[in-house]
Amino acid sequence: MNSGKSLSVALLTREWPPSIYGGAGVHVKNLVEALKETLQVNTQIHCFGAPRIDATGYELKPPFTEINPALQTLLIDMDMALQIKDADLVHSHTWYANFAGYLASKIYKIPHVVTAHSLEPLRPWKAEQLGGGYVISSWVEQLAYENANSIIAVSDGMRDDVIKSYPQVDPKKITTIRNGIDTNKFKPTLDSSILDKHGVTTPYALFVGRITRQKGLAHLLRSWKFIPKEYSLVLAAGSPDEPQIGAEVESLITELRQDRENIIWIKEMLPHDELVALLTAARVFVCPSVYEPLGIVNLEAMACETAVVASAVGGIPEVVSANETGLLVEFTLDSKLFEKNLSESILKVLSDESLATRMGVAGRKRASDFFGWDKVAQQTIDLYRSLI
Repeated sequence: MNSGKSLSVALLTREWPPSIYGGAGVHVKNLVEALKETLQVNTQIHCFGAPRIDATGYELKPPFTEINPALQTLLIDMDMALQIKDADLVHSHTWYANFAGYLASKIYKIPHVVTAHSLEPLRPWKAEQLGGGYVISSWVEQLAYENANSIIAVSDGMRDDVIKSYPQVDPKKITTIRNGIDTNKFKPTLDSSILDKHGVTTPYALFVGRITRQKGLAHLLRSWKFIPKEYSLVLAAGSPDEPQIGAEVESLITELRQDRENIIWIKEMLPHDELVALLTAARVFVCPSVYEPLGIVNLEAMACETAVVASAVGGIPEVVSANETGLLVEFTLDSKLFEKNLSESILKVLSDESLATRMGVAGRKRASDFFGWDKVAQQTIDLYRSLI
């Protein structure tokens, strides 16, 4: 229902279709679609990369493509800020676009909303990926957060993290609006041809995510040594953040394959129908993250009626209901202990089909009842209106 004048909102993001590789990109795409459905918001999308039909893209040309990636981001953000037209408000996502939001707010004297998908101080491994650029990304994020008119945290855990990481931010400016899931796009869909295509023949656990230290894939691979060989492990994992973690993951997979044939590694990004089919058929979905603001992948699995085993970090316990929709494993810096506990929880679900089914059904219900994008959109619009 339309209530009052339509708002013009500039959404700033690094990721936009077809270049989506992480949860933040999934969030922005779904948020924009849900905002449009309300007929209350007109959105203008500004993203990194080549021009799009539905968005303004920004990319650098040589020689600027040769400089530090973090400095490239600042140049793109400056260009992005200058191209925003007649917006009532600017809403940026991740540090990659936060600087553009900060500049636009100052240039046009409009409110700036930041969505906190993750926090640089809690991702020290980014220094491996960005090198000296990590100092820049951390500075940009702090600048944006401390000057934003409002911060949306995607979980209560993320809200607490923002308060701890940036004590200069007024907690009253931080609102929790959890990520959503489209339960029409993610629903139980069995398709044995997809399993045949990827050579899956036995009950399996599934991991979906980027190869980055944040996602804890190396922990899962080491824990799998304790899982009986009758169960398969399917990994939809690509795009290493940096060479070291890529090499570590490849080495661990090679080691597992020395005496197991059922370690299936899908390196390319899966088409939606294949992803849903693999989620649906999995006995258990595993999310061993060491840091996770919310974890959209868990919602996707739950919406497909699949039980989840996940580490109890960040916002994950707000999504996965312990012992109801899945099992939660306490994360500890004692890697061997965490990996042992992780393997025990995975095996508990893998070896009990009735338990897995029961948790899967409960997960679908929870995803539908509490995480609809329509609810996310309306809460976001209410926040927008409170600032204008």
